[in-house]
Amino acid sequence: MATTSSSSKRHSILPPAGPKPPVQFSSSITIADSALLTGSHPITISSESVVHPRARLESLGGRITIGRRCIIHERSTVGAVGTSNRTATTDKGVTLGDYVTVEVGAAIEAGDTVVGDGTIVGVGCKVGAGAVVGKHCTLTPHTEIAAGDVVPDFTVVYSNGVRRPDRRGVAELRNKGQTRQIEVLRRMIPSNPAKFQ
Repeated sequence: MATTSSSSKRHSILPPAGPKPPVQFSSSITIADSALLTGSHPITISSESVVHPRARLESLGGRITIGRRCIIHERSTVGAVGTSNRTATTDKGVTLGDYVTVEVGAAIEAGDTVVGDGTIVGVGCKVGAGAVVGKHCTLTPHTEIAAGDVVPDFTVVYSNGVRRPDRRGVAELRNKGQTRQIEVLRRMIPSNPAKFQ
């Protein structure tokens, strides 16, 4: 009687990965082999950005544009089709400015959603479809930004909905820290952009 290895059984029950999106990558990005890119709209990733293992970029709802020196952490999703726009393809995607960090488990929905330069989207955050988050904002862990909401530049948003202006003046320091972190990540994460092209 022939036996089937457990690894071949696992591969046979995995769901299909979905359509392979057109991509435009800078030659200096770092993207893990186990990142998941699906959809039909283009995905553009600019220079020196890092996409961690198990991060998801879903371009079913529209184009995804990721700026320079961004970090997309594991188990985060950029371009998710949320409950408010699940039935229609919107052709309206997600734009992340330069130096944006999307931390573990965060989700940014498609729908002309914009996250400005230098913003941190904290662990487990959700940014709804069509929201506009300004430059150098901080969304603390588990914060939800409602669909269509606007967060002004230099704002800290807490998970209980409280907002305050960020007057620390640390934008330049954060950008320098992001650059140093990217240098370390590039040595730690084996990159395979050819898999997605």
